[in-house]
Amino acid sequence: MADSNALAGQELAGKVAIVTGAGRNIGRAIARQLAAAGASVAVNARSNQAEADAVVREIEAAGGKAMAVLADVGDAAAVEAMAQAALKRFGRIDILVNNASLRREKPIDQMSYADWREVMNATLDSAFHGVKACLPAMKKNGGTIINIGGMSAHIGSKGRAHVMTAKAALVGFSRALAHDLAADRITANCVVPGAIDTTRPGSSPNPAHHLTHGTITGERGKPDDVAAMVRFLCGPGGRYVTGQTIHVSGGAFLG
Repeated sequence: MADSNALAGQELAGKVAIVTGAGRNIGRAIARQLAAAGASVAVNARSNQAEADAVVREIEAAGGKAMAVLADVGDAAAVEAMAQAALKRFGRIDILVNNASLRREKPIDQMSYADWREVMNATLDSAFHGVKACLPAMKKNGGTIINIGGMSAHIGSKGRAHVMTAKAALVGFSRALAHDLAADRITANCVVPGAIDTTRPGSSPNPAHHLTHGTITGERGKPDDVAAMVRFLCGPGGRYVTGQTIHVSGGAFLG
């Protein structure tokens, strides 16, 4: 017999998710979609309380449950505190979406080690911290880890050695987690957005490096396109998918 919650579009009812970098763009869309599926969501932002609160209000206005948690995900202690806050509020952790990242551009001959470490810390170290902080709670009931990758790691991009390396490492990290955590009924996958309509502080929509000419569809995607894939992987239909790198790119990368 089909699960009534799944039939009602509440396939994640009773689950708890943490989404990092969820104040805007793809992270915001993921938080909203997981909440729409019935999950209680911890909405993380590094320092922008107003953005995180706005996402929480959107979720609550739609009938969902959410909380805002400010934390620098490159700081292990801050991530541990975030996980404990989610546990205190919601009682469990089932889903971790490592979305927080930095999009920097600088040629390698101008890149300092500090530039390199800034991106590695925000994108790669943060995913490690998130997994370590959430794992004790996730092992109790099984769960899902989603790492948000980057298409530049697969097709190349000028002036982004630090970003490409960090995002490529998330692929290997996801595969390693899939092996290490399978016995705990925890899946791990990497979702790679392509040309998605996003904005950055101080810039206009649709950054120039998010081109559409490489797509088969000839169109940019929306944050909800990525969020829909994450929602699927977190739900009952995605339980047999683990260790995979899944591109949501309009066919810009065929791998």
